[in-house]
Amino acid sequence: MSVSGYGHGAHPGRVRRCNEDSLLVDDRHSLWLIADGMGGHNSGDVASRVAVDYVHDAVVRKGVSLLQAVREAHTIIQIAADQMLGLTGMGSTFVGCRLHGHRYEVVWVGDSRAYLCDGEGLRRLTRDHSYVQQLLDAGQIGEEEAARHPCRHVITQALGAVDLAEVEVERVEGDFCRGQQILLCSDGLTSELDEKTICRLLQDSALDEQGKVDRLISLSLERGGGDNISVIVLSAPDDAPEMGEWDTTQSLTA
Repeated sequence: MSVSGYGHGAHPGRVRRCNEDSLLVDDRHSLWLIADGMGGHNSGDVASRVAVDYVHDAVVRKGVSLLQAVREAHTIIQIAADQMLGLTGMGSTFVGCRLHGHRYEVVWVGDSRAYLCDGEGLRRLTRDHSYVQQLLDAGQIGEEEAARHPCRHVITQALGAVDLAEVEVERVEGDFCRGQQILLCSDGLTSELDEKTICRLLQDSALDEQGKVDRLISLSLERGGGDNISVIVLSAPDDAPEMGEWDTTQSLTA
């Protein structure tokens, strides 16, 4: 196993009747995926399932890179909609992690997120493809305003989006060091819990990885549970290198 332990879980939340998230765990191939579908019942759930199934098959069976597999999933979802497997306009955000020895690779589209946590704190590895993120980048709003902005759920990139001939896929990689954890989640978690709360729960030494996942989900439900919630927590292997300076490098790929 390429990790010392992991946990995963999903919940439809307290408001939505359908769970449009899809989660896939393959520890044998060191691959963990979350997709958050959009488009309503019998549509968003189709898009997210197509995304994780296609990416998994492309990476594991065909040997395609994670980055390329996610790019291709965009077209595959559009084809599925054309074939009436879902509804026209269905789409999905996506975040996936693949481990290569003691290196992690994270690929994402939309506002599903990945974080890196250690004894010092929490670092967000992903950058949302969203309208609010664009306002933040332009310096037009601050973090506090962003958290309550009425358009905070408006995303600018999604797999399967009919108005995008190509989707922007971003990738980050770095060393996965001893004592570190990677969190993957849909926005149902981050809409309810701030990063300080997430960090505190991840650093709780009384909980194992599954316990942390369960607690993150339960606390999100206590705070409102307004959306589907999907969570994966990975811990670096015991033989991983010691933590040093942050050495994460990021490549942005349109």
